[in-house]
Amino acid sequence: MTELKSARPDLNAAISPFNKGIGFLEGECTAEEIVALGWNLLKEDLSLPAAVLYQGRLRHNLNWMQQFIEAYRVRLAPHGKTTMAPRLFQMQLQHGAWGITLATAHQTLIAHRHGVRRVLMANQLVGKENMAIIARLLRDADFDYYCLADSVDQIDQLGAFFSARGLRLQVLLELGVMGGRTGVRNEDQLQSVLAALARWRDAIALCGVEMYEGVLEDESSIRAFLERAVDVTRRLAAEKRFQREPALLSGAGSVWYDVVAEVFSAAGFGDAVEIVLRPGCYLTHDVGAYREAQAKILERNPVARQMRSGLLPALRVWAYVQSVPEAEKAIIGMGKRDAAFDSGLPVPALHYRPGQAAPDPAPAHWSVTKMMDQHAYMKKGEQDNLRVGDMIGFDILHPCLTFDKWRAIPVVNDSYDVVDLVQTFF
Repeated sequence: MTELKSARPDLNAAISPFNKGIGFLEGECTAEEIVALGWNLLKEDLSLPAAVLYQGRLRHNLNWMQQFIEAYRVRLAPHGKTTMAPRLFQMQLQHGAWGITLATAHQTLIAHRHGVRRVLMANQLVGKENMAIIARLLRDADFDYYCLADSVDQIDQLGAFFSARGLRLQVLLELGVMGGRTGVRNEDQLQSVLAALARWRDAIALCGVEMYEGVLEDESSIRAFLERAVDVTRRLAAEKRFQREPALLSGAGSVWYDVVAEVFSAAGFGDAVEIVLRPGCYLTHDVGAYREAQAKILERNPVARQMRSGLLPALRVWAYVQSVPEAEKAIIGMGKRDAAFDSGLPVPALHYRPGQAAPDPAPAHWSVTKMMDQHAYMKKGEQDNLRVGDMIGFDILHPCLTFDKWRAIPVVNDSYDVVDLVQTFF
C-alpha cells in the first residue's frame, strides 16, 4: 500500500482503501483535504473493520467537561495516554485545557513534537534514557514539564542527573495509600522526601502535591485521601516549601473527578494553589465502567445535575457480518486486534445494510459472546433479518485499549461523511 508523502499529490490514491496501519508519516492531512476525498462510511468507502470517532459527540463531551471544570474554577489536564492522538490533544487544548497529562517520557516526547507545551507526567521519572529525553525537551524554554517524586532514591538520582546538566526539573510530591500504587504513605516517608528535595533545591523544584484516588474504591476512603492531600498542601505552603507560585494540587482520574473537584475547590486556597484535574476518558466515554461512573456523578454531583446531559460514547468499531453459519449465530469480522475486551465485550449498537437510508438501532437481544483475534461471535434471534455484508456498529468498553489498536481513526459527522482523520502514536 502506498504511503502518503508530505507532498500529498493524490490523497485518494495514497490512503484509500482506509485501514489501520496506514502511514501518512511525513505530515498529517488537513481536515479540508480529508473532506475533499468525499468518503462516507455508509457508502463503504472505508475498509472495515474500522474504529470511528463521532464529531458531534466529541464536541459535546469537550464542551461538557469544560463547563464542569469552569463551574469549580479548577484546571483540566486530560490524560493523553487514553488516545495518544495529538489531533485530539489539540482539540482539548483549544477547548481550554491547561495542559496534557501523560504517563511516560516517550509519550511526553510525542506530545512535544506535536506542539504540546505543558505536560504533567503523572508518573515517576526513572532511568537514564528517560531522564535524557526530558533533559533534551527542557532545552526548549517554552516547555513546562512536571513529573512525580515519592522516594529519596529517585530524588537523588534526578538531582545528580539534572544538576550535572545545569537543568532544573519541576516535580510534584506524590501521596499514596497503603496497599495502593506509588506515593509516600506516612509522615516519616514524607519528611525523608522533603529533606532530599531540600538537598537538591538547585536542580529540583518542588512545585506542588499530586495524588491518584483511583487506587481506592469507596467514596469515604477517597474523601479522606483527598483531605490528606489538602492538609499536606496547606502545611507545605505555610512552610514555604514550594518553588512555584501558585503551587499545584492535582488529582482525579475518570471515575471520581467530581469528588476531587468538590473537595479541592472547597479547601479555600484562593490564588495560592492552582488545582489541576486529570480525567482522560471523558472525551470518548464508553458504555461500560465509565458510563456507570458518569451515571453516579450525575446522581450525586449538583453541578453535573444542573448540566442535565451527560457524556456520550464517541468511539465505535464498525465491522461486517462475515458469515451466518447457524440460525442464532453470526460471525463478525472484528476481533481482539480491533476492540478492547478486557473490561467487557463490544456491544452491538447499530445495524446497517448497504443501500438503506440510515442505520437502525441494533436489537437489544444481539450480543457478542466471544472474541478471537479477527472474529467475534454474535448471538442473534433465529428470525432476525441479518445477512453477510451487513454492517454493525459496536459500542466499546474501555477506550484506552481500543485506541491503541489503531494507527489512524476517521472522524465522521452525523451523515457519516469522513471529516477528519486522527493519527495515534503508541
